[in-house]
Amino acid sequence: MTTSTTNTTQAGQELKAKHRAMWALGDYPALADDIIADLGPVLVRASRIRPGDRVLDVAAGSGNAAIPAAQAGASVVASDLTPELLEAGRREAARQGAELEWRQADAEDLPFADGEFDTVVSCLGVMFTPCHQASADELVRVCRPGGTIGLLNWTPEGFIGQMFATMKPYAPPPPPGAQPPPLWGREDHVRSLLGDRVTDVQATRQTVQVSLFGRPEDFREYFKARYGPTIAVYRGLADDPQRAAALDAELAELAWRHDRGTGQTVMEWEYLLFTARKRP
Repeated sequence: MTTSTTNTTQAGQELKAKHRAMWALGDYPALADDIIADLGPVLVRASRIRPGDRVLDVAAGSGNAAIPAAQAGASVVASDLTPELLEAGRREAARQGAELEWRQADAEDLPFADGEFDTVVSCLGVMFTPCHQASADELVRVCRPGGTIGLLNWTPEGFIGQMFATMKPYAPPPPPGAQPPPLWGREDHVRSLLGDRVTDVQATRQTVQVSLFGRPEDFREYFKARYGPTIAVYRGLADDPQRAAALDAELAELAWRHDRGTGQTVMEWEYLLFTARKRP
């Protein structure tokens, strides 16, 4: 019994270490600023964050939602597993004159008290935790009764969800029990995770327009240089140039299919915006 528990704990710690290392690859803060800077404010507005609110941003990365929440007058804690992202967030917050607290924390085991926050949010963060139910339980636990839970996540059918589907055959199999991140972009999945512990659910599918890339291949090369999950997949193909070339072709094809055909690569990337109130 003890040995089994120890092995499970060790496996979990190793998995967390791999996640931290993956998100430290490349330059996610630059990517977030280049492509999804508008999404943090979208989530802040949808969650109705107001001056004086106590807010927790879970899997905050470099603060795409946490910094706008602080600028709205809230008292904000930005938590993330990867210290490199938190450090980038601190620098950006200082540059913008935003004051908030930065804490290294595991979304599946948050170091906060029950009901400590008025609002708990996550913008393209909690979706990447391996155990969805454990993370959802923590979102609910640290939110006060009557408080708001706000989530913004890529949908399975949208561009990023399809990018992960494209990369999946080229990546190592996920660890036992890990669930696909884009499931958090399905309303029924999020509802099932939160269950009857929340009420007043509002869920809408929206898109963000991405026009950064001149050609589909530019998207691919940008993500190969900056996005941790993409970098990790290609590193696993370092000794197999034929498979790496095949993935190159599939990612460029994916961007071409989503291009609106305006002469420059312009895409609409779909996400689910989900808010709910913790049942009093």
